[in-house]
Amino acid sequence: MTLIKQPTFHQLFTTDQHAVRAELLAGLTAPAAHTSPKYLYDALGSRLFEAITELPEYYPTRTEAAIFARHAADMAAQLPVGVTLIDLGAGNCQKAAGLFAAFAPSRYVAVDISVDFLRNALLLLQRQHPHMALVGLGLDFSAGLTLPDVAVPADSPRVLFYPGSSIGNFTPTDALVFLRSVHTACGHVPGSGLLIGVDLVKDVAELEAAYDDALGVTGAFNLNLLLHINRTLGTNFNVREWAHVALFNTVDSRIEMHLQARHSLTVRWPGGERAFMGGERIHTENSYKWTLPAFESLLLKAGFQETQAWTDPGQRFAVCWARAL
Repeated sequence: MTLIKQPTFHQLFTTDQHAVRAELLAGLTAPAAHTSPKYLYDALGSRLFEAITELPEYYPTRTEAAIFARHAADMAAQLPVGVTLIDLGAGNCQKAAGLFAAFAPSRYVAVDISVDFLRNALLLLQRQHPHMALVGLGLDFSAGLTLPDVAVPADSPRVLFYPGSSIGNFTPTDALVFLRSVHTACGHVPGSGLLIGVDLVKDVAELEAAYDDALGVTGAFNLNLLLHINRTLGTNFNVREWAHVALFNTVDSRIEMHLQARHSLTVRWPGGERAFMGGERIHTENSYKWTLPAFESLLLKAGFQETQAWTDPGQRFAVCWARAL
């Protein structure tokens, strides 16, 4: 009788609360106040983002899903047999799981900042795929990616999977650094590579609506950051005193999200304070939009050998395969 496998879990990241506080305070007290977008995703923020993906204005999730549905077999034809599928920022693992039938991976490695979030998802996934090796890896890869041998066999061909256009949160310079670390993480087995989603430049009105929906869900997602900061730093942000702002910066080809003070106010925390003028902003997120030629050029500059792209009919979104060796 064949034994059913069980997922394995490795937590390699521990939150350094002192470093978190220092990073938030440095951004809050900078001449142009800002925060990292990762702080948008506390428990409530993560649920609000899931709601955002269901909004009619938010095209990336459903457009990418349609590309996978239409082209999964073509993508699979580019991949080596018996790949280890490594899901960066796996969340509930559903995007990757939807590709199991086409890709037939021998092992699935779900990477997220905490394996606690992954645990239930992988246990459910194991029941659906009882003979596949499933691994949960708690890792913060935002500053670079190094995969431990305990999670990923060195002799296995690797497909690193980074859907959802999260690469847009990086500046072009930081995106190149990150993609170079991903190239290294692909290892040395021929056929390994990266499958990545990227949002493309399009009509400004469509872009801005996707980040400032009529129901105000994205606004709630952005404003919830202030409650997260209150819990972390002991600040006294009042969300009613701030407004959500989303705009497309045509010079830098990016959507910017800000929180804007509705009037002059002072934010206080133990040991410090910051005065904001009415209309002054806290910059909370960037989402860079690429042209396909520019993004494929970036992949080649990061060390990948060749690329192939699939888009929707309107060329609003792309999924790119980049072969490492």
